[in-house]
This record gives sequence, structure tokens and C-alpha cells, in this order.
Amino acid sequence: MKWIAAKVNFDHPDHRLATDLVADAFYALGLKGVQVEDPEIDLDQDWGEDAVPAPSTPAVIGYFPDTPELADRCRSLERALQRLEKNATVTTHLSYTRIDEQDWAEAWKEYFWPEKITDTIVVKPSWREYEADPDEIILTIDPGMAFGTGTHPTTSLCIRMMQYYLRSGDAFLDIGTGSGILMVAAAKLGAGVLVGVDNDPLAVTVARKNLMANDIDGFHLSVGNLVESVNRTFTVIAANILAEVILRLLPHVPPILNRDGIFISSGIITAKKEAVLSDLHKNGFSVDRVMEKEGWVAIAARRNVSSPE
Repeated sequence: MKWIAAKVNFDHPDHRLATDLVADAFYALGLKGVQVEDPEIDLDQDWGEDAVPAPSTPAVIGYFPDTPELADRCRSLERALQRLEKNATVTTHLSYTRIDEQDWAEAWKEYFWPEKITDTIVVKPSWREYEADPDEIILTIDPGMAFGTGTHPTTSLCIRMMQYYLRSGDAFLDIGTGSGILMVAAAKLGAGVLVGVDNDPLAVTVARKNLMANDIDGFHLSVGNLVESVNRTFTVIAANILAEVILRLLPHVPPILNRDGIFISSGIITAKKEAVLSDLHKNGFSVDRVMEKEGWVAIAARRNVSSPE
């Protein structure tokens, strides 16, 4: 399949805010993830001669399949960027590049290196070497064309929450599993039951490969829309997806979450935090913990014992 890389270079005094706004324009068109180029990225780590130089200007890149709907999506993106320039004074320059699937799958790998995302959990690309300390938990990941390297704030926040709440033997459900990184983390944190669902068959294929690469078995993966194919209850449920999707999902979570179980939601931009908190309360949850990083929010909420089945 051919793909179109839509690259948005931008200028704004607040790079972090502008990055979130431009990324949100892509998410509104159905993309699950974007590539961010940040000239302020920390390159002090000892990567030797293999390190790549930082980009000269900030940019956000989204990838669209070259399908009959492409023209409409590009026009929608262009209109969204025009609104950003008018309403948020974010100056943007948009360019398109046609690429092959294989070219995409390989080109970005030079930017993905091992990264410690908690005190003990390290995300390691499958093609990199890393000498682990005895107390470190290594998550070996090859995202392929699925969203989820583990280094984005949404994923690292989610894993931090899981490390705090997940106990040995717990039943764990990952909604919107992407690359499967949360399932890998759950397995290595001791989960007894592992279930993942995604509406993208490619993501399910990638997740299965990553679970197997980490020597994890006994998991169940399925293609489906949110939780329509889920038929059991869980101790911990994680959803690292967009706030708009979480809001649609919330009424369907209590019936599949154990009494006093934990629902971890991430992928929420700061501007949407209050809306998610409000709907959590409306759907029978009490908020237990909120974590924020670089304009992103993760929320752990406990199902109230008195909430209905």
C-alpha cells in the first residue's frame, strides 16, 4: 500500500502547546498516532556515532493511506490548520510525501532508542542492544505500523499507573491495544489474564508478534470495536486512546470491571481532563489518581462498590 506523509512544520512561542494542537488536528481525522520532531529533544544520551541530529524546526507528521478518501482528509487537515493559524496564532507549513509501506516501517527506526519510562521499566526497540540492570523490567517492542512505542507521554503515564495498581494474578484488559506494549507490561508485572482488543487488524498482528517476542503466552487478542467482543470481567482495564473515544467507552466499562476494579484512561490532552473526570463520576467511578506529563493526562478511577452491574 502507498501512504502519504503529511508533515506540518510550525512556529509558535509555546512549542508544546502547538504540538498538541497540530497533533489534535490529525487525531480528529482518525489517526491513532503521529510522529513529532522536536528541535529541543535531549540528545545527551550516549548513543555514539549512531545518534541522529535534532531537527531544525518543530514538526508533526501524520500518515494517511492513499485511498479514495485521501483528498477529503487532506482538505480537512488544511482547513484545521487554517483555523489554528486564525484562532491560536500557530503558523504552519504543510507538505506531502508519498511513501511505500516498507519505507515508512523502516525509516523512523533510527529515532527509536531504549528509554527508561519508570524507575524499573525500560522500553527497548527489538533492533537495539541494551544491557539491563538486575532490577529492570525490559519491554522489547517493534511497533511496525501500529501506534505505541512506549516513549510517548500517554503510554509512559499509563504504564506508571499499571505499575502502581496491577497485582500478581490480576485479569488485565487493554482497549485499543496498538503495538501491544501495555499487554507486554502487564504480563511482566504479573497479570494472570491478558486480553487485548483493537479495531485495526494490523495492530492485532503487531501486538501478537510483540507478545511472542517477549516470551509471553496465554494471551487473547481480538479485532473489535471498543468492548463489544469482551465477555468477562477484569481487575484492571486500560484504555490509552483519545479522550473523545474514552467518553463514548465509559458507560460500557462498569459491567466488565470487577467490583473495586481500576480503570486507567490515558491519551487525554489537558483541555479534555475535566470532561473525562466529570463523566467518570457520572458512570459510577471515583477518581483515585491523576498524573500529567507534557500536556497529557492519565486518570486511574476505581469502580464504586455501589455502582450498578
